Amino acid sequence: MTMDRKGLSPDQLKEMYRQLLYPRLIEEKMLILLRQGKISKWFSGIGQEAIAVGATLALDPDEWIMPLHRNLGVFTARNMPLSRLFMQWQGMQEGYSMGRERSFHFGSPEHHICGMISHLGPQLAVADGAALAYRLNETSRVVLAFSGEGGTSEGDFHEALNVAAVWDLPVIFLVENNGYALSTPVQEQFRCISIADKARGYGMEGITIDGNDLLTVYDTIKGVRDYCIRNQKPYLVECTTFRMRGHEEASGTKYVPDALFDLWAQKDPIAQYEQQLLKEQLLTEDEIASIRQTLKQQIEAELEAADSGSTLIIDTAAELDAVYAAPAITALPTVTDEMPATEKRFVEAIRDGLYQSLERDAQLVIMGQDIAEYGGAFKVTEGLVAVFGKERIRNTPICESAILGAALGLNLEGKKAIVEMQFADFVSVGFNQIVNNLAKIHYRWGQAANVVIRMPTGAGVGAGPFHSQSNEAWFVHTPGLKVVYPSTAVDAKGLLMAAIEDPNPVLFFEHKALYRSISEPVPDEPYVVEIGKARRVQEGTDIAIITYGMGVVWAEDYAAAHPEISVELLDLRSLQPLDHAAIRASVKRTGKVLVLHEDTLTGGIGAEIAAWISEHCFSMLDAPVLRCASLDTPIPFNTELEKNFLAKQRLEQSVEELLGY
Repeated sequence: MTMDRKGLSPDQLKEMYRQLLYPRLIEEKMLILLRQGKISKWFSGIGQEAIAVGATLALDPDEWIMPLHRNLGVFTARNMPLSRLFMQWQGMQEGYSMGRERSFHFGSPEHHICGMISHLGPQLAVADGAALAYRLNETSRVVLAFSGEGGTSEGDFHEALNVAAVWDLPVIFLVENNGYALSTPVQEQFRCISIADKARGYGMEGITIDGNDLLTVYDTIKGVRDYCIRNQKPYLVECTTFRMRGHEEASGTKYVPDALFDLWAQKDPIAQYEQQLLKEQLLTEDEIASIRQTLKQQIEAELEAADSGSTLIIDTAAELDAVYAAPAITALPTVTDEMPATEKRFVEAIRDGLYQSLERDAQLVIMGQDIAEYGGAFKVTEGLVAVFGKERIRNTPICESAILGAALGLNLEGKKAIVEMQFADFVSVGFNQIVNNLAKIHYRWGQAANVVIRMPTGAGVGAGPFHSQSNEAWFVHTPGLKVVYPSTAVDAKGLLMAAIEDPNPVLFFEHKALYRSISEPVPDEPYVVEIGKARRVQEGTDIAIITYGMGVVWAEDYAAAHPEISVELLDLRSLQPLDHAAIRASVKRTGKVLVLHEDTLTGGIGAEIAAWISEHCFSMLDAPVLRCASLDTPIPFNTELEKNFLAKQRLEQSVEELLGY
C-alpha cells in the first residue's frame, strides 16, 4: 500500500523522522545513565513518541501545550536544548526550575509549555484559561492539553471538558490511552467502549486514532486544530498506544501480560515509520544509520555541556525571594484622608474597587457562579455586566477547581483574573488548584499567578456549618499565597485594588456580616492600601488586642463599653504577609497581648502570632499571650448555639483574665 504522505514534502517527512527518533535515543541514553546511578528516576515514554512529536509539530510554536511526564517529544520538538533539559532532570540550578522541581514538572513561557503538577488533572483547566485568553483576544490559536487514560477518571477532567464546551473554547484534549494507569488497567477505570465516547456527553466532537502512527497523529491534530479555530469549539482526541516500560523504571512491568509486549512491539512507532520511509525510497538504510549516529553524537555533546554546569549554591535568601513574584509597580496612589470621599457601605466599596479596576485594565476578567445578571449571591457584582459585558463578567458552571485553574491559564497570556467563591466554604473543592498550582508556580518556574480569589466568609448570620466557616488559616500555611482580610469599607476597596495589582495569588476574605452593616466615607478615586501593613485602630497602654475582620468590630465595641481600660487595637488587615513590626510595637506599648479571631482556636492564625511574639518579644511581655477564638466545633445553625460558638462570647472573660496577671 502506498504511503499517505498527508501533503508533506520529502524533506518534511525526513525531518519528522529525526524529530521522532531523537526522544527515543535520549530515553535509551537515560536508561543507561539510570542503571549507572547517574540519574535518580525516569518516566519512560518509549513506545508513545509519535503522539507527543506528531501533536507538537501540528501546532504553531506560539500555541500553549500542557504536557505530562511522558511527553519528552513535546520538549524536543519545541527545540529545547537537551543540555538544559538534563540539568533540569538532575536538579541543577541551570535547569528550567533552578533545582526546585523534578523531571518535567516545569514550564517555559518562551516555548509555550506549561508545566504539570503530580496531580495530573489540573493542567486541563489551565488549558481552558489560556484558550479563553485566545478567544477574548480574538487570536486564531488553540491550546493542547495532554491526559492519560487514568486521568480521565479525575473530577478535573470532567470539569475542564465541561467548561471548554460551555464556553466554546479552542482546546484540544489529547488522551494517551496506553491501557494502564500505573498498574490499573482500563477496565478498572471506565466502562465506556472508548474514551472518545465521553466527548458526546459534553457536547463536543471526539475521535479515536492510532497513536503509534506519526502521520495519523500529525494530520489529525492539524485538522482538529483548524476545526477548533474555525468553530471556536473544543475537541477530544484519544490516541491508542502502549508504553514499553513501567510507569517509572522502579515500578517494573510484571502486571502486564507478555503477549501485550509482543503485540505492541510490532506497532513500534519508530520502526513503522522507518519502514514506510524505506518503502517509499525517501530514506535508505545507510541514511537511517547516519541519522542515528548524528543524533547520538548530538546527545553526547549536549550531556557533556550539561556536565559543565556550575556547582549547586544554596542561598536561603534567594529561595525565600523566589516564593513570590516581585510586587508590581502601580500608578495608583495610597489612600489619604484628603481624597474626596462618599459614604459607602462595605459591599459598595468592594463593588467600587471592582468597577474601577475593570475600567483601568482591559485585561481583567471576573469569573464566578451567578455573578453576571444576578450579581452574585451577595449582589457584590450587581450592575457590572451591563457595563463590561458577559465576556469579562463571566458566569461559570458549578466547578470551582476548573475555574481556579482557568484563572491561572488566563495569566499565561498576560491577563488578570478575579474568581468569586459563592461562599468561602466552597473553596475546598478547588483547594488543589490554589495550594499546589497557583501558590507554587512562581517558585517552580517563575510564572506569575495574578489571581484574586474573593471569599465571602464568616458566621453571625445563622447559615450553619457549610456557609459560615472562617477558613483563612488553611491558606496562611501555604507559601506563595497572600491572604487579606479587611474590616472597613476603606480598606476593603484599597486592599482589593492592591490585590488586583499584585502578581501573586491573593485570597481576599470579605465578612458577609460586614457587607451592609458598616459604612464610612470611601475615597471616590482609585487607590491602594498596601498589603502586609497593619492598621492601628486606637492606641492604648493596658492591653493590646490583635485581630482582623469581624474581630475588629467586636474589639471596638468592647473598648467603647469599657473606657476604663486603655485598649491598644491592631487590625492586621493582611494575614500573609504579617506586619511583624506593627505587632512588635503593640507588644512593646502594652506588655499584654490578646489575639482575637473568629476562626476556631486550634491551628488558627492566633497560634502563629502568639508563637512569634513569644520567640521575638518575650522580654516585653508582662503576661502570657492569650488567644480568644471560636469553639473547636463546626459552626451550628441555631443562632443561639452560634452565638455561644463565636469568640465574641468569650472576649470579656479573656480580657479580664489577661488584665489579672
